[in-house]
Amino acid sequence: MKLFFNCLFVFFSSISFGQTHELIKLWETDTILKTPESALLYLKGDCIFVSNIDGKANEKDGKGSIGKVAFDGKVLVTDWVSGLNAPKGMGFYKNKLYVADLSEVVVIDIKAAKIIKHIPVEGATFLNDIAVDKKGTVYVSDTRKFTVHKIENDVATLYLDKLKGPNGLFCDKDILYVLDKGSLLSVDAQKKITTVADGMEASTDGLEKVVDGEFIVTAWSGICYYVKADGSKQVLFDNRDKKINSADIGFDPKKKIVYVPTFYGNKIVAYQLK
Repeated sequence: MKLFFNCLFVFFSSISFGQTHELIKLWETDTILKTPESALLYLKGDCIFVSNIDGKANEKDGKGSIGKVAFDGKVLVTDWVSGLNAPKGMGFYKNKLYVADLSEVVVIDIKAAKIIKHIPVEGATFLNDIAVDKKGTVYVSDTRKFTVHKIENDVATLYLDKLKGPNGLFCDKDILYVLDKGSLLSVDAQKKITTVADGMEASTDGLEKVVDGEFIVTAWSGICYYVKADGSKQVLFDNRDKKINSADIGFDPKKKIVYVPTFYGNKIVAYQLK
């Protein structure tokens, strides 16, 4: 009898800790977006914000814009706010949308649909992703300067340096999570850095929390990972052979829907996470 219950324990433990996940495609937008790099859910406005680079990823050409997509995949407007320079990651706090725009963070008044402020980031050349904590502190990564900056009261200061190639950011309580060239790092309030997971493809880009300790991670080259609390990883899709990119994702934690910008594919693809 004891052996029987021990076997049951091992069986159910293997189910719990060996759980696998999958992504089921729900829809994709028309290919009328303009090199979409980032998707951000805005439930209050019943839409998904999309950053359109519309040109080269490192060029200040004024062609970039922010678009809006409905939750059924309809593109509501391609150029909701225009005049940006290769916009990438986004985050919002109250009624303001913060956008990483190469060497500065652009602040958009969401209700007025217009740019109200430009926050320069000293020395920045390739600002990439943004995360905003509950207090309104903005964090922005610079992939090519190997840094993360912090913005408080509209002033940017250096927060982390000597990284390998930081991109995706996510704020959770007092922890800042950073995707750094194939690794997922956690950074506490004292700036102590711990490696959560590593060994992913070097172009790690999008980062979203599913539940405590578990994340969805995309690599720009076309891979999507599920990262578990023990640091193990499961590949959810690998589109590298199809040359379909997967940039900075959006995620609905309640409905478990992942929104993937395809960059040169000029569309957003929505997947149900199972």
